Amino acid sequence: MAEYRIDELARLADTTVRNVRVYQDRGLLAPPRKQGRVGIYSEAHLARLRLIGQLLRRGYTFATIGEMFQVWERGGNLADIIGFESAIGDSWSDEVADYVTLGELRELFGTGVTPRTVRRSMELGILERDGLRFRVPSPRLLHAGAELVRLGMSVDSVLDIAANLREKIGQVSEHMVRTVFDHIVAEYVPGTVVRGGNPAEIAELTRRVRPLAQQAVDAVLAQEMAENLTNFLGEHFAEAMEDLERERAAGTPGPSARS
Repeated sequence: MAEYRIDELARLADTTVRNVRVYQDRGLLAPPRKQGRVGIYSEAHLARLRLIGQLLRRGYTFATIGEMFQVWERGGNLADIIGFESAIGDSWSDEVADYVTLGELRELFGTGVTPRTVRRSMELGILERDGLRFRVPSPRLLHAGAELVRLGMSVDSVLDIAANLREKIGQVSEHMVRTVFDHIVAEYVPGTVVRGGNPAEIAELTRRVRPLAQQAVDAVLAQEMAENLTNFLGEHFAEAMEDLERERAAGTPGPSARS
């Protein structure tokens, strides 16, 4: 189970440390577990923070949000509700975030590291500013990009791939979440999650969906990559054959004949 200090929690929830403390003071967010003098937060805190942010952006007030949470907590076992929020907030990856300096980025990506490409990497969520260094939420993604650069691709081209993945996978993810969650809500929670249903059961269903979603994406990606690679190579060889035919027609010797 992931644990966060307040600064990391705020960053992951796209809010500020000050806001986290305000939400705690208003009773919207449970206090952290104390480890010495340091407050330690969980996935349940992260899920609750993200939910608060979503509701505030929709125009709801602190009072209305607080009332909704009170109804929710009165209607169910608090441990089950925390378990549900943890299931929502759990990381979908076993990756551990890493940190890199600007110098280390230049070692990985060479001269393609510029203020513009660094800024774009931050916009795509590949890097997050952390003082004089950068937090890397997905070291696998960063090092995959570095390997592509070593193979000869430009940093801009690699960032284009990342942007396209973010957009397309984001759309697939949104559709999958809406479809699956609508089914779960319709099947197990008549009305709303706040007023009905068993939070523990919904949390378990949510956890079961995760590996199924990842398996589905992996399987379809593998099929599509194989088909597209075959199509691309077919086009490439077809162009090569056309070049050979044109050379024969013009009486120009091919590469093997010239050598």
